[in-house]
Parts: sequence; structure tokens; C-alpha cells
Amino acid sequence: MHKNEPDESYNLNTPKSYPDLVIEVVVTSGGVNKLEGYCRMGVREVWRWEDGVLEIHRLDKDSYEKSSQSKLLPNLPINLLSRYITYYDQYDAVQEFRQALRSQEH
Repeated sequence: MHKNEPDESYNLNTPKSYPDLVIEVVVTSGGVNKLEGYCRMGVREVWRWEDGVLEIHRLDKDSYEKSSQSKLLPNLPINLLSRYITYYDQYDAVQEFRQALRSQEH
């Protein structure tokens, strides 16, 4: 993967040349300010995982604002999701996350 590409990116609404959502896992500090580039492209949300914290940056006109909730995925419980991101076993993480979601619905 090229250094300036996101770790993951998704088009959630319509097919276009840039994604709606970018996910970045930050393992080193410094380097290019990717948020500026994403802003110029019009990426609506950037999720950054750094030092065990998930930050959501939502595009508001010409800059990003930090938010505790996704506008693109408003029903996704971010705090609950964050608990399962670092699970060693991905299968267990998905199973337990689904179970937690079901118990929240009832």
C-alpha cells in the first residue's frame, strides 16, 4: 500500500472517485497531515485509531470536527465497537460484538 493511502476506505452512499469513510490506524506520529488531503477530496468522515483511542472526524464545510458519533453510521455504538477493536481473536470479537448489539436491542 502506498504511504498516502488510507488503511481502509469505503463508499457508503454513491459510487464516486473518493470514499465517504476512511479508516486510519496510526502507529507512528508525525508525517503528512492526511486530514488536509482527505478534506480537499471531500471525504465525509475519517476514523483514526491511535494509542487505543478511536477518534471520529466529520467533515463540516471545509474542515473536520471531532465527534463522538458517526453521521454516516448513526446507529453504530462507537463506544461498544471500540471495546472489541483490539481483541486478539477476530472471530471472538465479532461474535461478542454481535451478542452485545442484540442485548442492547432488547
